[in-house]
Amino acid sequence: MAKFQYIARDSAGQEQRGTIDANDRASAIQAIRASGLFPSAIGEVKGAAAPAAAKKDPKSAKGAKSAAKGGGLGSKQINIRMPKFLMGRVKPKDLMGFTRQLATLVNAGLPLMKCMEVMKKQKMSPAMMDCLNGLGENIAGGATFSESLTAYPKVFDNLYVNMVKAGEAGGVLEVVLTRLAEFAEKAQKIKNKVKGAMIYPAVVLTAAIGITAFLLVTVIPKFQQVFNDILGGQQLPAITEFVMKLSDGVQHNGLQILVGFAALVVIYKVFGKTKWGAYQLDKLRLSVPVTGTLVRRTAIAQFSRTLGTLLSSGVPILQALVIVRDTTANLVVRRAIQSVHDSVKEGESMTDPLAASGVFPPMVVSMVQVGEETGQLPDMLTRVANTYDDEVDNAVAGLTAAIEPALIIFLAVVVGTIVIAMFLPMIKIISSVSGAGA
Repeated sequence: MAKFQYIARDSAGQEQRGTIDANDRASAIQAIRASGLFPSAIGEVKGAAAPAAAKKDPKSAKGAKSAAKGGGLGSKQINIRMPKFLMGRVKPKDLMGFTRQLATLVNAGLPLMKCMEVMKKQKMSPAMMDCLNGLGENIAGGATFSESLTAYPKVFDNLYVNMVKAGEAGGVLEVVLTRLAEFAEKAQKIKNKVKGAMIYPAVVLTAAIGITAFLLVTVIPKFQQVFNDILGGQQLPAITEFVMKLSDGVQHNGLQILVGFAALVVIYKVFGKTKWGAYQLDKLRLSVPVTGTLVRRTAIAQFSRTLGTLLSSGVPILQALVIVRDTTANLVVRRAIQSVHDSVKEGESMTDPLAASGVFPPMVVSMVQVGEETGQLPDMLTRVANTYDDEVDNAVAGLTAAIEPALIIFLAVVVGTIVIAMFLPMIKIISSVSGAGA
């Protein structure tokens, strides 16, 4: 029996090193994988004293590491040298492109190693190329594709890994990869629409705040001085007095206002970090009159599509519910999914906890019930997701259509109020000058 020295990564992507006794290199890799690690470099230790010498002498340790990286491993060597600052830097667009292209290549009958070699020749981001190198080397070292993905937890999440694992088990990897690409594209599409809808309101609101601050700090004080000089302390209109006092408050208490605003932001962040506070904020997001509908529909669409995709890919329902729960951001929806998981675990139906949660509308509950009774739950969930994707699109369009004129009116009211407040005393000045001239 030979002794092998290895460098491996755990499920969190952390590097682990050690030695293992095995009959051959393949057995060593299998034993390392059985312990929950994924080898990135492995080589046979020549002589029993080699491990001890490597521990005592740093140079010897470096030599052993070099041997593991060099010719001692032959053509089956695997090396992962992905800098930590690159982990998680793969953009969603790059990941979608990788998944779509890999699905096409696998569907064409190419082995995974050949697929990796073909994709390496394409122009990709450095982070994605680093992932490709690591995946190819892990697969060459004997790891399955799903096991290789777990070495990059910041790039490939639990949803991705478990769907690939189910595809490998069922021999339908190309189908699963295609579903993953479609899922990611739809999710990114909704995300981009929501972000795009918020750009214009954010610009208008920023402009309104900037213009108002400029008028209060720069313009109003000059008018105030003019009014004092000409009117000699006469009574000004109520709206003018209000604007003047507001201007004085901003000028003399500007720092306090900024500090107060910063304090509110910090309190909000700290409150949101607590378990109870985060839950209450998520509950509030679902119940806000205008945006709450959009948040609720987006959460339902994500739940339905994710669960439907996992079930249609062969992932067991309990495991699928855990993945959906962990990938859901809203804590209220997450608690509802946990209730569904507990109910299914006890052999009961999904519909009762879905209805009791208050998050899912009766239509969704009814379709899930029909899916359970007919054995077509994945198809029903996909239909629900498609329906709510359309509703999200309509909600975003309606929200944008409502916010744009509302913000324009708000800006017009703010600026118009300041203009009128400054114009009314001017009328009084003009009247007094005309009377004096007469």
